Amino acid sequence: MNPIYLFAPLVFLLLCVSFLSLSSKEIWWVRVHDFPRMQYIVLAIVLLIAEVLFLDYSNLSFWLLFLPTLFVIAYQLWWIVPYTRFYSREVPQTSNLDSENSIKIMTANVLMSNRKAEKLIELVRGNNPDILVTLETDQWWQTQLEPIEKDYPYRMSCPQENLYGMHVFSRFLLSESTTEFLVEDDIPSMHTLLTLPSGENIRIHFLHPAPPSPTENEESSERDAELIMIAKSVADADIPVIVTGDLNDVAWSPTTRLFRKVSKLLDPRIGRGMFNTFHADYWFMRWPLDHLFHSKHFKLYDIRRLSHFGSDHFALFTQLSLVNSDSFESRSGIKADNDDKKFASEKLSSENVSDADVPTPN
Repeated sequence: MNPIYLFAPLVFLLLCVSFLSLSSKEIWWVRVHDFPRMQYIVLAIVLLIAEVLFLDYSNLSFWLLFLPTLFVIAYQLWWIVPYTRFYSREVPQTSNLDSENSIKIMTANVLMSNRKAEKLIELVRGNNPDILVTLETDQWWQTQLEPIEKDYPYRMSCPQENLYGMHVFSRFLLSESTTEFLVEDDIPSMHTLLTLPSGENIRIHFLHPAPPSPTENEESSERDAELIMIAKSVADADIPVIVTGDLNDVAWSPTTRLFRKVSKLLDPRIGRGMFNTFHADYWFMRWPLDHLFHSKHFKLYDIRRLSHFGSDHFALFTQLSLVNSDSFESRSGIKADNDDKKFASEKLSSENVSDADVPTPN
């Protein structure tokens, strides 16, 4: 069989999934193609090599397949290169740590059916975070995590049996803490004001919106609206801000990029790596679902993906250092233009929500 008849459909398929992700459609079978960009690159590279080995490059048909395959690689790379070391860092590194003005945060989606709670407790004790946020935690998990409560006197709890329970454990004082259901009646988010030992305050939002999928929400509109609500709410905050959680969206998606633009928050992974946290059991199908974004008030001391603890997610560990105003005035992430602002407003209107609905602990 002429290999062209094998390669042509594969090239066409890769082009289709690449162009699908350009669409603003919110239906799940479109938005799912935001996720496996690295996998599409690998497939395209394999196909490119096969084309070189098995096709005659003096024939026009070779170039009609080779060039579109090369385009797919370049297009997908455009999205993910910022999450590699080939890109400049968005957040400066620091080796100086003031214990009074630093914070260690561990974000862990536990997988509600996971029964290896002792492994998570080992991770917590081994990494000693100041803040632990757990996602998918039900009443069973709340009970299992009681042994660490003595180390974390300040807590927020919302156990649920629907995969969207959430708990926050903190060594530092939490005040003005609220649990809200911003977009969906059964999907909580947590909002609090954390006080560092130095007395400095940090506004923190913990999120876990539902993904677009055939088993949950048919469209991404609910997830997108929750992210944009938070983004608009924190954009002009006059105190340090952190937003973290399992956003059920990848770092490079159009929605996450819109979140970064509108919120003016920074992503410490830019220029450092992807830190793929899902799927913990399948190395060939991984992408960054768990996130931490912060305002320009911080530098990064450490960011790590932690070891497997029985969940389908790895935990994400981030240590930030609060810096003085002279160090951050010129720093900024990607900026929103008028089209971005209009699109963000449309996202909120589609779910009839507003950034005014978001608590603003201050």
